[in-house]
Amino acid sequence: MYKLLIADDEYEIRNGLSNYFPWSDVGFEVVSQAENGPQVIEYTETHEVDVLLCDIRMPRMTGIEVARELYSRNSPVKVIFLSGYKDFEFAQQALIYGVKNYIVKPTNYEDLYHIFMGIKEELNRERKKAPGEESVSDKVIAVIKNYVQECYRDAALEDAAELVHMSPYYISKYFKQKTGENFSDYVISVKMQKAAQFLKEIDYKTYEISEMIGYSNPKNFTRTFKKYFGKSPREFRNA
Repeated sequence: MYKLLIADDEYEIRNGLSNYFPWSDVGFEVVSQAENGPQVIEYTETHEVDVLLCDIRMPRMTGIEVARELYSRNSPVKVIFLSGYKDFEFAQQALIYGVKNYIVKPTNYEDLYHIFMGIKEELNRERKKAPGEESVSDKVIAVIKNYVQECYRDAALEDAAELVHMSPYYISKYFKQKTGENFSDYVISVKMQKAAQFLKEIDYKTYEISEMIGYSNPKNFTRTFKKYFGKSPREFRNA
């Protein structure tokens, strides 16, 4: 169910719209009501809302001002206006702020049904596109992580970027955005985990492990290992 917020300064209208139209039949749930614009803004700041059905003429903030405020905040909420006035100027202003439709009071079943079925189809398309994009994103990150796991000794941003056909600069930002971790930090974490595994499982000397995970200078390896685990390789092995 998509979440619908209804805003109208007249109680009878907003309550009637909330309770006497079969919203669930068109895929919506009325999550709250508001009697003025500030209440709408406050509610959308703290709650998930997909669609706002909003009276165009309200005290304190008009529907236009509400739409403008949501638009300025890059809010994803889709706005549909209610009005007792066939006001072309208001309708034109509404388009500027991305308002989806304009319903003249008194509302009727057919208008509400067709408009909200259209909005639901739009939301469905957006939702389908978002999982699709997320799926691609997951695959890109999985390829990069798999590359680092397998080629940790010589793992490089340029090689990772080439694998997924993106620029190194873009991949650096993309990896950070999707994982919350810098690519270089991820490489270090994989190297350190491999080093810990070698220290525990195989009787290699520290300088040998250093070379195996891509550190030509054992002192740099020891420093990085201690920073990562809070212990030197020797202390880690003997713990």
